[in-house]
Amino acid sequence: MRLEPLELRLLRQGGPLLDQVRQALTSHGRPLRWAITAVEPSPEGPVLVIEAVVVIDEAL
Repeated sequence: MRLEPLELRLLRQGGPLLDQVRQALTSHGRPLRWAITAVEPSPEGPVLVIEAVVVIDEAL
């Protein structure tokens, strides 16, 4: 098991925000902690900047 820092940008879609953030993070590992640190405007809609630490399970 190792901890990996992560920063990603997520284009905000309609629907529950928490589900969108969790889905984006779990594609990189198991989220340990995360925070939305910025919201940037874009023509497509708000882009969330998310800083996180994810757990990567490594096989022995």
